[in-house]
Amino acid sequence: FIQMLRSAKKRDVLQLLRRAPEEARPFLVEAAVATQSVASLAALSDFLDFSQEPKSLLEKFLYTAAFSPRPSGELLQLVLDKLDGKQLAPEIWETGIVAVGSLVGKLCQQKLCGLQQVVERGVETILRGLRGAEEEPRVVISLLALGNARLPETIPTLLEHAEDGPTAVTTAATSALQRFPAPHISSKVKQVMRRIFHQKRKSYDKTCRLAAAEILLDNHPLPMDVINILLATTEMETEVATFLLLKVQNSLR
Repeated sequence: FIQMLRSAKKRDVLQLLRRAPEEARPFLVEAAVATQSVASLAALSDFLDFSQEPKSLLEKFLYTAAFSPRPSGELLQLVLDKLDGKQLAPEIWETGIVAVGSLVGKLCQQKLCGLQQVVERGVETILRGLRGAEEEPRVVISLLALGNARLPETIPTLLEHAEDGPTAVTTAATSALQRFPAPHISSKVKQVMRRIFHQKRKSYDKTCRLAAAEILLDNHPLPMDVINILLATTEMETEVATFLLLKVQNSLR
């Protein structure tokens, strides 16, 4: 079916989407996203109305885009156009922002960050959502999107939220930092992770402390970090201490 869509013209794909019975539309939207031809994306752009379509169909489109293994810049452009400047249902906005982060991250993995304009627009859309977020769940979703994108220039923003935010925010930010490869876990990142794990400035949730410890242990750990983490396990809950001890043993192996 995807092979057929790849050779179809925009008007044919659009007609197919519009004439299909309602129960078949999610499948057709998924197939059109997978095709990623200029014609299929243009047809989707005309067909999907984010102010009117059922939420289930819009979420199908966004999920399919987010999980696309080799997305194109045009697919990111389409998602951004559909999110831009519209009053969206909260769940659609959340799914859309996470999808943007996923698409940006995958484009950069394919060495396509050079599609500067659309990638920069994607990052700015996430950061604008983060800056404008007045409720904690929106902050968390934006941080998850930054974790999906894995762009080194967003690390300072993640560090700030990891150290100073409320519980859900610190957990989301440290989880996002865990997704970065070792070359981006700098001495500054490690300093912040030490302060979080050893609770130098305030108390942190155990999930956040565990993530901080994992970042320290998974990225060329210093002997002193290993020693200090092992010493700290004597004052931790049994399950958490056991997890960290196993982590250290696996590293030694």
